[in-house]
Amino acid sequence: MTTHFESRFDVDYDGELPESVDEAALKRMETVAYVLDESVRVPGIGVRIGVDPLLGAIPVAGDVMSAAFSLYIVVESAYLGVSFTTLLEMLANITIDVAGGSIPYAGTVVDALWKANKRNVELALEDLAEAVETDGSGDEAAGIDIPVETHD
Repeated sequence: MTTHFESRFDVDYDGELPESVDEAALKRMETVAYVLDESVRVPGIGVRIGVDPLLGAIPVAGDVMSAAFSLYIVVESAYLGVSFTTLLEMLANITIDVAGGSIPYAGTVVDALWKANKRNVELALEDLAEAVETDGSGDEAAGIDIPVETHD
């Protein structure tokens, strides 16, 4: 059994996710990513930026706050059952965002262009959808056979 989820981001998956996935959690993750990465359209050039570059303008504290909000998406993804490899990719995206964003002056541009939170939501959705494709049922334990020896 699967559930259908429509993402606000352009994610390369067919929308089918395991039934056990909490859609409210996905919406919260997308909301955080949207606010941090794409909530404001820059007039004239059509580029979208979020609160992340604005937070990054505050030395040290802004980058720490941005990283904390970004880690929420990773933690929520872990609760949803995203694979360890994907979680590591997500942490790498946050590391690039924080390291690049901490560069004086240029960091604000890095924060505006490197949309780590949007990328992380896309990674989580693709990973969860892949579980449906490989398993067919969306049940993580269904494809695992554990041999059990009985001593009668």
